[in-house]
Amino acid sequence: MAPENASAPATGYVQPDVDVSSLTAVLDGEYAAIRDLVRTNLATYASVLEEADELGIDAFRDRVRDIVVKMAATGQTGMGFPAEYGGGGDVGASIAAFETLAFGDLSVLIKTGVQFGLFGGAILHLGTDRHHAAHLPDLITGELMGCFAMTESGHGSNVQALGTVARYDTASREFVITTPGDHARKDYIGNAARHAELAVVFAQLEVDGRSQGVHAFVVPIRVGGETAPGVRIEDDGRKMGLNGVDNGRIWFDDVRVPREALLNSFADVTPEGVYESTIDNPNRRFFTMLGTLVQGRVSVAGAGISVAKVALSIATKYAVRRRQFEAAPDTEEQLLLDYGLHQRRLLPLIARTYALHFAQDEVRAQLHEVFSGNEDDAQARRRLESRAAGIKALGTWHATRVVQECREACGGAGYLAVNRFAALKGDSDVFTTFEGDNHVLLQLVGKGLLTDHASEFEDLDQLGMVRYVTGLAVETVIERTSAHKLLERVRDMLPGGDEWDREAGLLDSEYQLAMVRFREEHMLASLARRIKRGIDQKRDSGAVFSQVQDHVIAVARAHVERLVTEAFVDKVRGLPEGGEKTALALLCDLFALSTIEADRAWFMEHGRLTVQRSKAISREVNDLCRKVRPLAVDLVDAWGIPAAMLRAPDLVG
Repeated sequence: MAPENASAPATGYVQPDVDVSSLTAVLDGEYAAIRDLVRTNLATYASVLEEADELGIDAFRDRVRDIVVKMAATGQTGMGFPAEYGGGGDVGASIAAFETLAFGDLSVLIKTGVQFGLFGGAILHLGTDRHHAAHLPDLITGELMGCFAMTESGHGSNVQALGTVARYDTASREFVITTPGDHARKDYIGNAARHAELAVVFAQLEVDGRSQGVHAFVVPIRVGGETAPGVRIEDDGRKMGLNGVDNGRIWFDDVRVPREALLNSFADVTPEGVYESTIDNPNRRFFTMLGTLVQGRVSVAGAGISVAKVALSIATKYAVRRRQFEAAPDTEEQLLLDYGLHQRRLLPLIARTYALHFAQDEVRAQLHEVFSGNEDDAQARRRLESRAAGIKALGTWHATRVVQECREACGGAGYLAVNRFAALKGDSDVFTTFEGDNHVLLQLVGKGLLTDHASEFEDLDQLGMVRYVTGLAVETVIERTSAHKLLERVRDMLPGGDEWDREAGLLDSEYQLAMVRFREEHMLASLARRIKRGIDQKRDSGAVFSQVQDHVIAVARAHVERLVTEAFVDKVRGLPEGGEKTALALLCDLFALSTIEADRAWFMEHGRLTVQRSKAISREVNDLCRKVRPLAVDLVDAWGIPAAMLRAPDLVG
C-alpha cells in the first residue's frame, strides 16, 4: 500500500485503490498457473543467486545444469513441446514460463533457453517424426543435453553466408561436415563447452557439387562424455556475465553423419543423392526455415522486460525507505521517491515496462496462433517476425537502460554485488545482441515497412532485398503515406481541424495515438522519398540504402513504439472500471506523453508541437509522476517477483 508520507495528490484528484493481487491477475492473464509454478521453482532454488558468486566456474556450470534438469521435472520447461513426447502442447505457456523464469538467475534462464528453446525448438520445428521420436522425449527431461550451432566467428547475423559445409556422399549415404577455417568455426555456442552431447549444426548443404544453401543437421559432439571423433571443442572462457552457461567453439574435421541427420521438414536428400524440397525458391526456403525459430526472439524480449521489472522493484522499494536531506527546517530527511527528480527517473520507466509487458502479450498471442496452426498464412508469419524483431530490440534496450538507471538510483549500495545489480547488468547486457543484434533486427522491421510485407520479400537474398526496397516499392509507400491523406485521417479523429494537435486534450488517448502514428507514417514517407531520389539519380542501390540506414532505424523504432502505445491503450480500454483500470490509465498516459516528450525535437521540427504545447506536456508528465508516486510500490509488487529474487537486503529490507 502507499506510504503514509506520500506526496499529496493534485487538487481534485482522487487516488485509486489498487488491489495488488487483482493487478497481478491482469498481468499474468491466462498463464497465471504456469507463472506461479515457475515462481515456486525460483524460490526453491533461490540459493543459486549466492552460488553464482561462491562457486568456481565449472562447479557453477554444473549447478546450473542440475537446476535446469530439476525444473524440467516439474513440467515448466517442456510446455511448448507436443504432449505425445512428454510436453505440454502449449506454445504460449512456454513463453510465459520463460518470461517468469527471468526473475531469477539468468544463467539458469539462458541454459533453459539453449536446451529447450534453441536446441529443442530446432529439432521440433526443423525436424520430422524420425527426429522427434529419437530426441524429444530425452531432451524434454534434460537427460539429453544439446546445443544450437549456428553462429560462426566470421558470420554472425549473416546466416546465409555461413562457412561450415555439409557435403552429401552418395556412396556411403552420409553427410560430411567440415569447418574450412577458423572464420567458419561455430562460436559462442551455449552448452557446447561442457554439457552438450548433440548439436544442431547449420551448414551449407552441397549435393552432387551444387550448393543448396543453409540447412540444419543433428551431429553428435560427445560420445560417452568424450569429444566425438573429428570434433574439436574449445571453451570460450569467462564472459562479462552468464558464466553458468558453458559457451564454446566447435570445429568439424570431415565428421560423418547418416543421411537421416538432416532436419528435413522443408527439404531432404534421397539415398541416391537427389535434393528435394516443397519450397522451390532457395531464398524463400531459407527465410521459412529461419522463421520457425522466431520463438527465441519472443522469449528474449520477454526476458528483457522481466529484468527491467526486477531492477525497478529493487530501486522503487529502496526509494521509499531511503531518506536524504531535509525538505524544510525541523523535519526529518525526505524519502527519495518524494523528490520530483527521482520520480522522473523511475516512474516513466515503470510505465514503459508496463507498456512493453502488454505489447509482449500481443506478440506471445500471435506466436501461439501461428505455431498452433490456428493462423498459418505467410502474411501472419511475416507480421509475427517483424513484431517479434521490433519488441525484442526495444525490450532489451529498455532492460539495459533500466538496470543502469536503477543502479545509479540506489547509489553506492546498488554497486555491491550482494544487491543483484552487478549480476543483472553483466548477465543481461548480451540480450541486446543475441537472437539478433538489435540494429540488424530494426533494419528487418524497416525493410518490411518499405515493402509493405510484400510476398516478394521472401523470394530475395540480401542484395535482392536491398534492390527491391530501393525500387518500385517506394512508390507504393509514398502514395500510401502521402502527407495530405495522413492529415485528413488525423483531423477526422480529433477536434480542432488543422489545429488538431493543439486543441485535443493531452490525456486523450486518440491524441496520443495520432501523434505516434503521424510520426511513423511521416518518417516512412520521408525515407521512401530519400531512397527514390537516390535511385532517380542512378546511384547504386546498395550505396543508397547504406546512406539511409539511420533513417531506417528511426522509422522502425517509431513503428514499434506506435505498436506498444496501441497495445497499452487497447489493454486499458478493455478493463472493467475500478482502481486497477484507473492506475493503468495513469501509467498509459505517462508512457505516451513521456514518449512524445522524449522526441519533442522531431515533433517540433515537423510542425506538430508548439513550444507552449511542449512545455504543457512536460508539466503533465510531472503531474502524472506525482499521481503515480503513491501507487509505485503496489505497481512493482503486482509483477509478482518472489521476494528471494530481489536479493537486496541493504535496499529493500
